[in-house]
Amino acid sequence: MRIQNILGGLLATAIPLASATALTYKVDASEKACFYADVPQQDTKIAFYFAVQSGGSFDIDYLVTGPLDKVILEGTKERQADFVFTAQSVGEYSFCFSNEMSTFAEKFVDFEIAVENEQKAQLPSKQGASPEQSGVIEESIMKVSTMLSTISRNQKYFRTRENRNFSTVRSTERRIFNFSVIESLLMVSMAGLQVFIVRFFFQGARKGYV
Repeated sequence: MRIQNILGGLLATAIPLASATALTYKVDASEKACFYADVPQQDTKIAFYFAVQSGGSFDIDYLVTGPLDKVILEGTKERQADFVFTAQSVGEYSFCFSNEMSTFAEKFVDFEIAVENEQKAQLPSKQGASPEQSGVIEESIMKVSTMLSTISRNQKYFRTRENRNFSTVRSTERRIFNFSVIESLLMVSMAGLQVFIVRFFFQGARKGYV
């Protein structure tokens, strides 16, 4: 029972407080979409992840700015990115995606914005619990947290690869279908041309014979 109480306290207080936003957004052609996160204090960790799931060449422009429009991160024609940076100023941070380079292709973007307070919480003191027990449980929780983070990142990576591979397969199927239609039309055209040429020769030969 003591171990369960310690474990419950660690889960409640040892894990850093965080606010996260995970979304899938359709960026239309020539559109610029921005999302915002409020940072209440300095030295706060901000994690920013995105991946283009479909549309065009799977690339998009992005721009991350802080208070007073200070540019923190930017990139052009990126397929995906994963950043963690420390907020030096309190205020509103913007995360923008720009599809202005495309005039017709809309793009679906998965992204996540997480604002964390990395200050380590104090472990609750329990009667009868030795420091060794608390240390072992804390280490186990940290290992589980690291493993869950790794699994989450792998899932995002494999989902992105799956969507892109499916898009490649669909594009290949369309090309094969179009090539088959063109090939069929060429065969019908060649057959009609051959019939016309043969009839022309026979009609000419018949007129010469008469």
